[in-house]
Amino acid sequence: MRFTDSHCHLDFEPLYEQLTTLLTECAKQNVMRILVPAIGQQNWQKVLQVKKLGSQVNIDIALGMHPWFLKGVNDDTYQQLDAIVEQNHTSLSAIGECGIDGTIAEQHDNMAAQITAFNHQLALAKSYDLPVIVHHRKSHQQVTSLLKQAQLSKGGIVHAFSGSYQQAKAYLDMGFKLGIGGTITYERAKKTINTVSKLPLDAMVLETDAPAMPLNGFQGEPNSPLMIPRVFETLCQLRSESPELLAKHLEDNYSAIFGD
Repeated sequence: MRFTDSHCHLDFEPLYEQLTTLLTECAKQNVMRILVPAIGQQNWQKVLQVKKLGSQVNIDIALGMHPWFLKGVNDDTYQQLDAIVEQNHTSLSAIGECGIDGTIAEQHDNMAAQITAFNHQLALAKSYDLPVIVHHRKSHQQVTSLLKQAQLSKGGIVHAFSGSYQQAKAYLDMGFKLGIGGTITYERAKKTINTVSKLPLDAMVLETDAPAMPLNGFQGEPNSPLMIPRVFETLCQLRSESPELLAKHLEDNYSAIFGD
C-alpha cells in the first residue's frame, strides 16, 4: 500500500533540518507523496526550494497566505503573491494554505482582513485553475459561503476537518476532499470520529499537519509524515472496508484533485 500526506510543513523545523533522512524513511514506509503548503510571504521561497529536494518521495507544493499570518499584509504583499504564482504556477499543485480562522478573528478583530485574503486567493486559484488548501476553525459558515461564491472547478482539500456530517457534506457537494489526520486518534473527538466513520469512500485524504497536531500518545513531540501509517490504522478501525480498498481510494482521491 502507498500513502500520501496531503498536508505537511516540511519547511518547518525540526523536519527541514533532517529532510533528506526523513524522506528516505518516508519512502521505506511507502509515504510516497507529500503536499507542502506555504503559510505566507516569509516561506514562499523555502517551499519552492523544498519541492526541488523530492526524489524518493514526490513533493507537491502550494503557495498562499495562512489566516494566522496576515499582520502587515498589504497591497504590495498581494502583488508579490500574484507575481510568484505567475512565475511558478506550472510547479504548483494548489493555492494555500488559506481560509478563515474564527478564533484568530476573535483575538485580533481581523475578520475583514481574513475575508479579503481568502477571496484574493480563491480568485487566484480560479484564474490558474488550481485547487485550494483550506484552513478552517470556527468558521464553517463563512468558509462555505465564500467557497460557493468562488465556484472553483478544481475544488481542493479542507485541511484538518473536524465537524459534523452535515458540514462535511457541504464541502463534498462543492467538490472538496476532507483532510483526515491525528484528530481521529483522540477518543474525545467523538463528533469527528462519528462523521469520518460514515463518509463516502471518495471523500477523504490523509494528512498530518506535521510538525503540528501530534497524534494521541505523542503529545509534546513534533509530528511527522512518518505518522501517516498510524493515522491510516486508526481510520481502518473506524471503517468497514478492507485496508487495501481504503488505501486505494485514499490515493485515488488525492489524484482526483491534483492529477498525479
